Amino acid sequence: MSQTIFVLEDDADISRLVQYHLESAGYAVRPYLAPSQIVTDAERQPPALFLLDIMVPGGDGLDLCRRLRQNPSLSSIPIIFLTARAAENDRVHGLELGADDYITKPFATRELVARVKAVLRRFERPTGPSLIKFETIEIDASAMQLRVGGELVTTTATEFRLLDYLARHPGRVFSRDHLLDAVWGDARFVTPRSVDVYVRRIREKIEADAETPRYLKTMRGAGYRFEIPKSAAAVQERGA
Repeated sequence: MSQTIFVLEDDADISRLVQYHLESAGYAVRPYLAPSQIVTDAERQPPALFLLDIMVPGGDGLDLCRRLRQNPSLSSIPIIFLTARAAENDRVHGLELGADDYITKPFATRELVARVKAVLRRFERPTGPSLIKFETIEIDASAMQLRVGGELVTTTATEFRLLDYLARHPGRVFSRDHLLDAVWGDARFVTPRSVDVYVRRIREKIEADAETPRYLKTMRGAGYRFEIPKSAAAVQERGA
């Protein structure tokens, strides 16, 4: 069965262009001219990915992204912005809201399809031991779930992959460029500043005090290191 992509785009010509090329690549597409019905439809039949314009009538893509990330049943579905807003601050704001990629108009259709594929690959389950546990934190790669203190904490696919990668290599210092290659691959919109945004989002979810992190440490001038306290050695388990 084809993966379904919900496309929010109020320009009919661009919408048809996007739909044609995504369908040619093997995806099913549900186009929307306005955001009002998207959450309801997604709750009924979740898509594989949301492709959202920002400036649309009857609302905007940024607000829709925020609502999707706050919806427990939809929060982990990848989101790509496709927009004419090209300023770096707009890109960073999109990331802070939980977007997984940010494509600016005008765009090449081949690149659009390639980046949709790249984001969906990033959403695939990580390999290796499926469960990492230490202190109150559980990182379950097979289900792509994070639990803190026994409570399920929602993450985006990209947040989870970054956390999972760091936690599987405790004690190692990774530069921002290394993390870009390891987690994002060829996502061209991502910059070292983008990595900082994701690190901040992860800290807010796993640290008791995000301003004074115990686990995800900044190594000034070098990058980031994930530390597991010596009194709480991590347990790694494989799924069935």
